[in-house]
Amino acid sequence: MEYRKLPRGNKNIGVIGLGTSSIQASSEKEIEEIVSFAVENGVNFFDMASSEAKPFAAYGRAISGVRDKVCFQIHFGANYESGTYGWTTNLDTIKRSVDWQLKSLKTDYIDFGFIHCIDEESDLHKIEKAGVIRYIEELKKQGVVRHIGLSTHTPSLAERILDMGILDMLMFSINPGYDYRHGDYAIGGVDERMSLYRRCEAEGVGISVMKAFSGGQLLSAKTSPFKKALTEFQCIQYVLDKPGVLTVLIGIRSKSDLLRVLGFFDASDAEKDYSVIGTFAPSDAEGKCVYCNHCQPCLAGLDVGLINKYYDLARAGDTLAKGHYENLAFKADFCLKCGHCNERCPFKVDQMTRMDEINSFFNK
Repeated sequence: MEYRKLPRGNKNIGVIGLGTSSIQASSEKEIEEIVSFAVENGVNFFDMASSEAKPFAAYGRAISGVRDKVCFQIHFGANYESGTYGWTTNLDTIKRSVDWQLKSLKTDYIDFGFIHCIDEESDLHKIEKAGVIRYIEELKKQGVVRHIGLSTHTPSLAERILDMGILDMLMFSINPGYDYRHGDYAIGGVDERMSLYRRCEAEGVGISVMKAFSGGQLLSAKTSPFKKALTEFQCIQYVLDKPGVLTVLIGIRSKSDLLRVLGFFDASDAEKDYSVIGTFAPSDAEGKCVYCNHCQPCLAGLDVGLINKYYDLARAGDTLAKGHYENLAFKADFCLKCGHCNERCPFKVDQMTRMDEINSFFNK
């Protein structure tokens, strides 16, 4: 497992976490065994927006004795009174649901208390009127909620709640399909979505990612909007290269699914290389570096993707990005203008010109 540090806090979060959308396909005993095995293999981040109530008790048994080693995202608005998932903005119902989730998980605190599934302006108005955000903030003051998060598919609403200055984590849907306007949750254009990721990193808000495979559609040529299949490892690497991302939440059904996904850490760079998306990205994505590093190796030793990322973050207002850039052994001014990166870039970025631009920016 690899870990990334939560900017607002001292938690180290595994870059692969688990969602609960599919795990109820297993028995409760199997779920308990899967979660225990996941923790043994370094998985420490679990999203609890389950489609059924079934997994909660199994998770509670699995993490008994290791509660301090794991983080739970618990959603204020996910309701399990009927045994299956329901969405609510009623504060009393939310209080009962959260209390039930805590008892089932055998814990008395919530690592990340999430404002749940705010995708429309009307959703935001409802939870504000009901006092849901105030309630989560009160629980944070009491120490019951350690960090406040938001789950949404809508960049503009994420920006609205980021403006409130209360978020430590954003749960957002990221994959090549959505970023390039393909799929039900492909809300916002390329620039709008990337701007959101950069803002989160600049302001120290982590991103936990849902729908990295677009519900599995990207993994099959028959269902992919690009008519070409990507692999799980390509999708995971794509997401992890985006600014602000801490963890990718993978939905699994079995221990074999988990083992396959954890194979990401032993996979070669070639197996993770997602540069093929440059062949089906829309024309307005051309000329934009996505930090895929397909241009590597650089003859001058530059980490071209990282240099571009620090530049974009600095322009977005990340005050730490300049320091990170200055700590690089090989900066933009080392560029030899050999053209190797330009020839290999699937997004047709003129990196030679870009290196001059970056050098000027950091040395002005």
